[in-house]
Amino acid sequence: MIPEHIAIIMDGNGRWAKKKSLPRIFGHRQGIKTVKKIVKSASRLGIKVLTLYAFSTENWERPKTEIEALFSLLSQFVEKELKELASEGVKLRILGDLSKFPQNLKTKIISACKATQKNSDLELNIALNYGARQEIVRAIEEIVKQNIKKPTEEIISSFLYTAGQPDPDLLIRTSGEFRVSNFLLWQIAYSEIYITNKLWPDFTSQDLEIAISEFQKRERRFGGI
Repeated sequence: MIPEHIAIIMDGNGRWAKKKSLPRIFGHRQGIKTVKKIVKSASRLGIKVLTLYAFSTENWERPKTEIEALFSLLSQFVEKELKELASEGVKLRILGDLSKFPQNLKTKIISACKATQKNSDLELNIALNYGARQEIVRAIEEIVKQNIKKPTEEIISSFLYTAGQPDPDLLIRTSGEFRVSNFLLWQIAYSEIYITNKLWPDFTSQDLEIAISEFQKRERRFGGI
């Protein structure tokens, strides 16, 4: 069975650049190319939802020059690559708080989301200024605001950024790190986890297929026998 929803922690851009004695931005640039390839592959394989962890709430601690370079790359991706992906049926959704982003970038991202709303082949979630704990707090605040006395799991899920989407079947993390880094903590409660030593810029369509193959070998019991 092909997983309906795959989430990926795209890790290793900086280390990829360091290994090649290049500035970190070269790793991020190569990482963007990998994003495009993997989105295309996911669509071809029949994945319905793909969630990519692009910029966390903790990433603001990085050097200002690196953050500005990341924003520039994101702007280019939205302007150029996303148009091509949109023509292939990709629908964009942003997980996270865009309020701290530069206004021109925020406008481009919101416009791209609106322009792809009717697409249905693949839902592409890009997590930007995202933190799972913050997402849960935000959901609780909305529940309190609406005076809901007895929230259920379903109600809480409906206030998350991923409302209406299935939880990830498979969580992939590149670069060999064994942690979830404040990513989709509510949604990955029963996700299968696959760790690869490949750095994100080196992650290929074949690597995605290997991860899916590993997922297919596992028996998912969801706490049962």
